[in-house]
Amino acid sequence: MDSPPTIHATPGAGPRLPSGAGSDGVPGAGSDGVPGAGSAPQLEFAIEEAGELRHAAVPTLRFALRVASSGGARVRSIALNVQIRIAATRRHYDERAEGRLLELFGRPEQWGRSLRSLHWLNVPLQVGPFDGDTVVDLPVTCTYDLEVTAARYFHALEDGEVPLEFLFGGTVFYAGPGGALQVAPIGWDREAEFRLPVAVWRETMDRHFPGSAWMRLRRETFERLHAYRAREALPSWEDAVESLLRAAGEGDDLPSASEAGAVAGVGDGTD
Repeated sequence: MDSPPTIHATPGAGPRLPSGAGSDGVPGAGSDGVPGAGSAPQLEFAIEEAGELRHAAVPTLRFALRVASSGGARVRSIALNVQIRIAATRRHYDERAEGRLLELFGRPEQWGRSLRSLHWLNVPLQVGPFDGDTVVDLPVTCTYDLEVTAARYFHALEDGEVPLEFLFGGTVFYAGPGGALQVAPIGWDREAEFRLPVAVWRETMDRHFPGSAWMRLRRETFERLHAYRAREALPSWEDAVESLLRAAGEGDDLPSASEAGAVAGVGDGTD
């Protein structure tokens, strides 16, 4: 019985298929047979739209990513790394947003040197084979943890758009001369811009956390709050926080979280 053909690897190139094999490893199939076959494809990226990824277990945005290939062989696959940044300097902020962004950028008079782009997250994405161009979903998981810089930025905005920058890197796999599988890096100079409506982010978060916001407490602080709530017989955590705010004169204009009316233990001097 004849031994199977051997696949050779050459430094700087991808694995080489058996002699005479085509792009699919079939003897005699030849190369892709299109102009530019064998040369590395030139890739361009664009974000066409954004929306909520429905039925996701956690809040997730979906960006429609168009990948276009020109001047080279057919793309076999792409192992893509996407870095997403918030271009905070590219939009206007009203007085309310300026107050909410104080922790991130300082006072507005300091913004000339403190307002800057923010790194949001890195997303890996696998793109399958295509000719010409293709559109794939880029899923981006969101968090409502306000200790996370990006979440604090989104939460500070009530309307308008969030200017985003997408930077693309990774590896493209394509068929080289004679059908040999070739590999080429994607430089980080490939990028795209998109303006995400704030309403899309808020609708996504509200579907999972309707009318809510989150914050993290040190365990010791939580235990003290827990003891206060139990001592005052308050029905919820919101009632406990509102009780403390009202006692400090900070919550006089806030509606009560309890539909029952007054919050127990507020201002009555009880321990």
